[in-house]
Amino acid sequence: MAIARLAVLGSPIAHSLSPDLHRAAYRLLGLDWSYEAVEVGRAGLADFVRSRDNDWRGLSLTMPLKIEVLTLLAEVSEIARETGSANTVLFEGSGLRGFNTDVYGLTRGFARHGRSSLGSVLILGGGATAASALVAANQLGAHSVFVGVRSPERAARLVEVGRAQGIDVQVRRLDQLIQIDEALDAVVSTLPNGAAVDVVLDPDAIRTAALFDVAYSPWPTPLAASWTGETVIGGLEMLVLQALAQVRIFVGGDQERALDREDEVLAAMLAAVGL
Repeated sequence: MAIARLAVLGSPIAHSLSPDLHRAAYRLLGLDWSYEAVEVGRAGLADFVRSRDNDWRGLSLTMPLKIEVLTLLAEVSEIARETGSANTVLFEGSGLRGFNTDVYGLTRGFARHGRSSLGSVLILGGGATAASALVAANQLGAHSVFVGVRSPERAARLVEVGRAQGIDVQVRRLDQLIQIDEALDAVVSTLPNGAAVDVVLDPDAIRTAALFDVAYSPWPTPLAASWTGETVIGGLEMLVLQALAQVRIFVGGDQERALDREDEVLAAMLAAVGL
């Protein structure tokens, strides 16, 4: 393949590990592609995207751009449509294609820890990643989903996403989570790392639950450090797995098609971030 340019956009972005992950993958695949981190906020997104030339292959997007980018896309994947967010943009002659690989990062992360199906799930937070967690929970067969947010109105979008998935989302304030007495299979925290939030859960409800905390720097988060359930999955693992799906898109144009030497690629990406 010819030389191609890629980047991860967001604000703030200096902390991003995505360049390390993608460069490791392309190096192993023998692709002389560049991948950089670029500080771009909501106001500058459209101009940045529209000003790219034919050397550009694609973009990774972090907050706060995953929802904002949708208006710029000619086509969105089914999962991006279901979640209402895209974290990956592929430049093609027919226009910009948007994808959501966060759902893959979550489902694959659970599976790697022996959780290939879930029944009851609690999601903490109400943003774009929480919507991805909701769709992931549905893909893993969840029949009951609670959402914990500071104020119920922040969960309105998630209720709509859940309704489209056939799930009746039960909203709780973060200070009411102790009232959940149903045994949970998993808790997915999408709260910003370091958020000053006291999450108090019934020990019996989470005794056999897995915690998937999407934050990763610094690690462990206060929630992960205090977890009394069976399993803790860190955000760094999700970051690597969703990036693997992005590499599939950038290399082959298809999120579902495995890469040549994919096991080696994944190993190189994990090693690049110390996993």
